[in-house]
Amino acid sequence: MPNKVLGIGDNVVDKYVNQGIMYPGGNVLNFCAYSKMLKQDAGMITKYGDDLIADYVKHVVKRLGIDDSQSRSFYGDNGFSRVELVNKDRNFLMSNKGGVSKEKPWNFTLEDEDYIRQFSLIHTSLNSYIEQDLPQLSELHVPISFDFSVRWTDEYLAQVCPYIDFAFMSTSHLSKADREAEMKKAADLGAKIVIGTMGEKGSYALVNNSWLYEPAVVIDSVVDTMGAGDSYLTALLQKLLSLQGGTFNFFSQNIEDEVQKAMRAGAEFSASVCQMNGAFGFGTKIFEAVSPLS
Repeated sequence: MPNKVLGIGDNVVDKYVNQGIMYPGGNVLNFCAYSKMLKQDAGMITKYGDDLIADYVKHVVKRLGIDDSQSRSFYGDNGFSRVELVNKDRNFLMSNKGGVSKEKPWNFTLEDEDYIRQFSLIHTSLNSYIEQDLPQLSELHVPISFDFSVRWTDEYLAQVCPYIDFAFMSTSHLSKADREAEMKKAADLGAKIVIGTMGEKGSYALVNNSWLYEPAVVIDSVVDTMGAGDSYLTALLQKLLSLQGGTFNFFSQNIEDEVQKAMRAGAEFSASVCQMNGAFGFGTKIFEAVSPLS
């Protein structure tokens, strides 16, 4: 199987209201952009609007060399958010909840399935409106990574975790006991490797009922924390895939050591990304775009 990864889900622009600049982003687009930065081939299936913001994102995707040939375009607004930087930390003010992506189903076709089977990994997230499609995707036997961010419930974990292999959970807001309890829920429901990130306090992994810890790489030259978690998980997955020869082996005798090394790679790459503006650069002046036909 080729060593290439696929993001399925959200793309947005992040409008920095205190700078007058907007940057491309979104968990899945970030994953693909960071994969390319790490010299890994990446494809993306996303939902675009038909406004000028969508055109801007498509331009960036083309420049990055991300294959989006199976993506969808719909009449309506592309996803966007409004953010501000406060002491170099991004603060989300509002979003349009993905624009057209929340309104239109995926409806994966046989052609889509054949395309997806070419990849070593699928990455997606809670912002991708894909929960109902996970059973279909899991039948393709391509490992699935899912980012829960900070938003999940027991019911949501039960809906998602039986169909995924990697669960990423932002757990800075939890106590040690609560973090371990939530991560264990995800593992008990089917996720093979569960990662709990803690920002500057590092990250934890639950692998084969064993707990691993990796400290964060703390730097003084932070510019913008946008994309810190997305870059961490991308580098972790890329490193683990590389260590395992291009195909994930969850039964590897060295799995714990491999995950530990991957966590370190994630921490190092995340620190470097925090020295960039936006999630991965490509900023442009904010414009308020509507659909050309509206």
